[in-house]
Amino acid sequence: MATKNLSEYNVEKVPDASNMIFGIVVSEWNSEITGAMLEGCVNTLEKHGALPENIHVKTVPGSFELIYGARQMTLNDGYDAVIILGCVIRGETPHFDYICQGVTQGIARLNATNNIPVVYGLLTTENMQQAKDRAGGRLGNKGDECAVVAIKMAKF
Repeated sequence: MATKNLSEYNVEKVPDASNMIFGIVVSEWNSEITGAMLEGCVNTLEKHGALPENIHVKTVPGSFELIYGARQMTLNDGYDAVIILGCVIRGETPHFDYICQGVTQGIARLNATNNIPVVYGLLTTENMQQAKDRAGGRLGNKGDECAVVAIKMAKF
């Protein structure tokens, strides 16, 4: 369980994002959650100076497809960072484990082999309430956290 609010951070330690271009790949699956994460992410990027026209959002059907979407964005010149946003909620089958492991390994591979940071914004929760708590609920918004990470990594 998260012990800190995902939306809390030291604003003074976040670089100016006014000259940065961001790609965001968001899963349509669990859209109630991913939509809230996307809203938080975009708002936080803009709060730190990113221009709306420099935030490019693409959707993919599910979380596994986030890898392909992120890869395609890393191939396009001009992105300073790519952010993936998805949500997988445990069910009754091992599908949860396969998707979570696959996405994690895929994004790790992209980070190890590309010059553009790919920020991991995949919620992996036991139930819908845990996801809501992390998508603008009592534990903040993972989208906010991902935006801050993207800005910092783009400046790295």
